Amino acid sequence: MSEWAGALSERNFRLFFIGQTTSQIGSGMAPVAVAFAVLRHGTASDLGLVSAAGLTPLVVLLLVGGVIADRFSRRAVMLNSDLLRTAAEIGLGIWILVSSPPLWGFMMLAGVAGVGSAFFNPALTGLVPQIVSEGRLLQANALNSLSNSSAGIIGPALAGIIIAVSSPGWAVLIDGLTYATSVVSLYFISFEWAPNESVETFVSQLREGWSEFWSRTWLWVIVVEFSCVNVLIFAPMFVLGPVIAKQSLGGAPAWGLILALEGAGAVLGGVVMLRWNPARPLLTATIATLTWIFPLLALAVRAPVLVIGAGGFISGGGLTVFGTLWTTTMQREIPSEVLSRVSAYDWFGSLVFLPIGMAIVGPIEALFGMTTTIISAATLLAVLVGVTLLVPSVTEMRSLVGGTPPVSEG
Repeated sequence: MSEWAGALSERNFRLFFIGQTTSQIGSGMAPVAVAFAVLRHGTASDLGLVSAAGLTPLVVLLLVGGVIADRFSRRAVMLNSDLLRTAAEIGLGIWILVSSPPLWGFMMLAGVAGVGSAFFNPALTGLVPQIVSEGRLLQANALNSLSNSSAGIIGPALAGIIIAVSSPGWAVLIDGLTYATSVVSLYFISFEWAPNESVETFVSQLREGWSEFWSRTWLWVIVVEFSCVNVLIFAPMFVLGPVIAKQSLGGAPAWGLILALEGAGAVLGGVVMLRWNPARPLLTATIATLTWIFPLLALAVRAPVLVIGAGGFISGGGLTVFGTLWTTTMQREIPSEVLSRVSAYDWFGSLVFLPIGMAIVGPIEALFGMTTTIISAATLLAVLVGVTLLVPSVTEMRSLVGGTPPVSEG
């Protein structure tokens, strides 16, 4: 096995990687497909409400998901979460194919998928260190990022083609089937798992997770930063972006191309992270988030598709760099027995304002205009990153260099 992909020589991680790569291709298709299914008869505000409906149960249930993932088998939690998401996406895909779902239908099934994600995400962070050797943890996270990024090329591009020649319902249906593939791969993963025999109450376990979370300044500072940064990036990009594409850029194929180029940049970032272990991971990760300014400004001025795509390419690489370094730092700095709970606080804090942002960005755009809204978001993003870089525990955190040597497992 190549030194670059040695984590794939370990059976459990290989199964996990196959299932997640397939699932992420479907997940790359869904935002394009759902956006243009909603926009066939709806507005930017409608699309924002659908996005908010998917994110709200995710935010509300994340802390519960973190406790469940630390108490029970993380593999089982993820498997059942993907079963729920399979049902939601297949149901929505069929509904789009046979009729035009009302707004409440889009919102309801987005909410069901959000429930699945609330339990899946904290378990995912805790599962990876259990299925790959310590020396290959950074590499495994880089491979996961590379997988997600590759899917970010294939999924949006494929969705754009499907929508151009047929119905967005087919793309959503395929997304549901890719979740089913993840279910199968998780089923065949096997490792020794000792149940958490703690007699602590649910509230006590939440309190313990909060204590671990709050005791690390670098952790809560970046989570607070991202509670705002995610709104400033994703609300303009994924609510207003499709509207701009429909009005000025050529519709779903153009938007699919932009997201595919973002995915291509993320692939490059993933390749880099397979071999690069920066000495100051959080400093590097925080600076990398500035790359999102480029696609936002390009959208704001209605730049040509390839110019917006070039900005997306740069930001995709930056997002992969951030994600790989952030996840690996958490996994190495936080004890395994509380990792899913701390991850849940991370997810909760990072996403807590995003449903509101998704819901109000349409009305804000109607009030202030598309260009002013997006440029304001890009400016605030730069300010928040600058403030975060003033925190010593963020800029001075050192990476683990020369850790446990890789151990080959079949």
